[in-house]
Amino acid sequence: MEQLLNSYIALSPNDVSGAESAVQLYEKHEARRMSIIFSHMENGVHIPCTDGVIISPLAAIGRGTVILPGTILKGTVTIGKDCVIGPHSFVENSKIGDESVFEFSRCKDAVLKNRVAAGPFAHIRPDSVVGDEARLGNFTEIKNSQIGPGTKVSHLTYVGDADVGQGVNFGCGVVTVNYDGKNKFRTFIDDYAFIGCNTNLLAPVSVGKFAYTAAGSTITEDVPPCALAVARARQVNKEEWAKRKQPYKNKNPE
Repeated sequence: MEQLLNSYIALSPNDVSGAESAVQLYEKHEARRMSIIFSHMENGVHIPCTDGVIISPLAAIGRGTVILPGTILKGTVTIGKDCVIGPHSFVENSKIGDESVFEFSRCKDAVLKNRVAAGPFAHIRPDSVVGDEARLGNFTEIKNSQIGPGTKVSHLTYVGDADVGQGVNFGCGVVTVNYDGKNKFRTFIDDYAFIGCNTNLLAPVSVGKFAYTAAGSTITEDVPPCALAVARARQVNKEEWAKRKQPYKNKNPE
């Protein structure tokens, strides 16, 4: 609506006409939804199929961006140019930069900069900033964290309350252990560090520039730059254990 002194001028009859049934209400919502979609199409946004697509009237979308089915843009959303958003993605009160890909993922109150690839099944929670050309892969969760340019958080990893530099690589199954049941603490990871698979980073803790953590480590102390941190028990093999214990219901070794 357009305000004129203490009154309003409706831009469409649907803005002020009533609905006397659920069906009529749906029809009005659908007319408004399609009106918003068509206006973005006319401005150079590609929406090849409108099924399940809901775009906030406050959303701004750059030319050349593709919006795929099942995508919901809620609240104040800004999407850059030449992106691919969806399918089946949810973005609320967030910004996504140019040439980014955001598929099967969820983002709220966060910023993804240019050429970010997120998904499938990434979850970016409030107060997170993801730098240029970063990669957030399958089943990753980012919360209240800064992710530097070119950093790769590939899969099955939780990064919460962390400041991560550029060019960092996270192996599968990494967790920043940020909560002790009462207080939350931050993790600091400097540029080009390599965090091995199944590493637990017990905050507050820092990993220095070019440092490595060995797979399966639980890191409780700061790791100096260029160091390799190994924090796991030495492997012990118990010979003939399965024969003595016979742990299986149906089959056991002779």
